[in-house]
Amino acid sequence: MQSFRAACVQMESGDDFADNLSRAESLLLRAAEMGAQVAALPEFFPLLSADESAKLAIAENPGDGPAQNLLSRVAAERKMFILGGTIPIRSESEEEAERVYAASILFAPDGGAAARYDKIHLFRFAGSRREYDETRSIIPGEAGGKNIATAQTPFGKFGLSVCYDLRFPELYRAMGSPDVIFAPSAFTRETGAAHWELLLRARAVENLAHVVAPAQGGTHPGGRGTHGHSMIVGPWGEVLACAPDSGDAVICAEISAEERQVLRNRLPCLQNRQLS
Repeated sequence: MQSFRAACVQMESGDDFADNLSRAESLLLRAAEMGAQVAALPEFFPLLSADESAKLAIAENPGDGPAQNLLSRVAAERKMFILGGTIPIRSESEEEAERVYAASILFAPDGGAAARYDKIHLFRFAGSRREYDETRSIIPGEAGGKNIATAQTPFGKFGLSVCYDLRFPELYRAMGSPDVIFAPSAFTRETGAAHWELLLRARAVENLAHVVAPAQGGTHPGGRGTHGHSMIVGPWGEVLACAPDSGDAVICAEISAEERQVLRNRLPCLQNRQLS
């Protein structure tokens, strides 16, 4: 298992699909120039609109579409792993024509898709200024084992999750001791200020895993505010890198496989666990 350099790409995505993709590519290239071998984009990176149904217009078929093709090409050109935060993917069911899957897709250095995870836990929140209900436009991923997405890589086992999943630790237990957890997100300012860092560090500590969490940060169409502070956390709960609260940014950190294994040997809580 190799150590590697990871990058979190933070974005302040808007409602211009082409512009978002162009900025995402530029930020990924910046990550590659910074030596990243793995780079992750945030949730909703292709589009963050005031109109929840807008994602239907840019939805892609599995395996093909502008967002997927872009990430596949850059991954192959730069010989790196790239996680596409979430991409709206159409359902094959005619009954679900008005909703899409929020698919987090990991592209390998050969440009192929190494893993896909469809967000299981859909965010619902009655905030102080606005309400959110992702069930209106997103189809939840299957909650059973078929949708537990991990990928074996030269850098260890990668576990895929998205945003609101961070509040459900059983998902990460079901991954079977992932080495690196990915959590692309778009936390609201309200929930992010209270719980973002707390949840990331908790998931890292209880799994003795690194956590790579690229986020949306800033003010988006319709006045939606996101917390930013994209973060890379070590397995002891230490924050290795953190982005500002808003705006596009790239942060990097070294992910040490040796350090992680030393901690797991010293504190074998993954083996000591009694509940299934």
